[in-house]
Amino acid sequence: MKKHTLAAVGVVAALALTACSSDADGGSGGSTQLNVYSWADEIPQTVIDAFTEETGIQVTVDNFDSNETMISKLAAGGSGYDIVEPSQYAVQQLVGQELLEPLDHSRIEGFDNVSGQFIDPSYDPGNEYSVPWVWGTTGLIYNESCTDGEQITSWASLFDPKWSGEVYMLDNMLAAYIAGLQVNGFPANSTDEAEISAATDSLIEQKSLLAGYNSTNYGELVASGDACIAQAWGGTSTAEIVSENEDVHYVIPEEGGSMWVDGLSIAKGAPNEEAAYQFINFLLQPEIAAMATNDGGLASTNGAVDEFITDQGLLSNAAVYASEDEVANADFIVDPGSAMTFFQDGWTRVKAS
Repeated sequence: MKKHTLAAVGVVAALALTACSSDADGGSGGSTQLNVYSWADEIPQTVIDAFTEETGIQVTVDNFDSNETMISKLAAGGSGYDIVEPSQYAVQQLVGQELLEPLDHSRIEGFDNVSGQFIDPSYDPGNEYSVPWVWGTTGLIYNESCTDGEQITSWASLFDPKWSGEVYMLDNMLAAYIAGLQVNGFPANSTDEAEISAATDSLIEQKSLLAGYNSTNYGELVASGDACIAQAWGGTSTAEIVSENEDVHYVIPEEGGSMWVDGLSIAKGAPNEEAAYQFINFLLQPEIAAMATNDGGLASTNGAVDEFITDQGLLSNAAVYASEDEVANADFIVDPGSAMTFFQDGWTRVKAS
């Protein structure tokens, strides 16, 4: 995969923001500043530059490395952030702690560009608190030269002694349980204690077969043949490996795998609320939403971006844009609530085994 950088000024020149046109005070009701707290690289700098060019609003972006870090920062109070970018289960937790402002959809333009599969999601009914921005999947990456041409289609391969010592799992509790639950026929978002216990037993039994837990360079290990199969997150690095090595494939397992969505929310007490709505409206434009793919290598939730994607091959690369058929049985990982204890206790057992 080749990344293509759109010229921010050129994109802005092609846009016509009607309700959000800039004026002497930045077009934001007097605010000339916006503070954003997001995942690293998920809102490309080209997007930030284009927004500032269009509105005059200066944007400060801080990055977090986990939803938990972001939630803790907001819960501590006084963060000063306007826009935050929580994943789906984090939206639920933030709402539960009253750390997000409900969205006024009458102030949002372009929401009808969002693809239907991200409208009214289970984790945020009515999209009351979040506007979907980018999405991805959890699945499998494998090297068919290592598997002797065998196509890998199921989580079961990660638990098969046939591949002992040649398999990696993601070093992430909830990600590991996606496979552990679904391989037993349970939904990845289960909160049932017995089902989670069965998944724990499967992960403990699997552990002796693993080359290790790895959330960093598993793709490179599979591409080089040092590993045959790995649980994987879709996205930029995985897509690049799949594009560059014809023997490497990314698949959503037949049991369903999972989908994640990172969205745009307004923090409780946002000091620059009008600028926050301008930013959301700006990112909902197809030309801008396409930058998430062109410059960030991630799939946009915007259903109108296809013609603006500079590398059309990405639209058929399952590691970025998995098809509707491929994700038909995928589960959203949502907040397990009190069942989190079952996962934490089980994960402690897995790691100690």
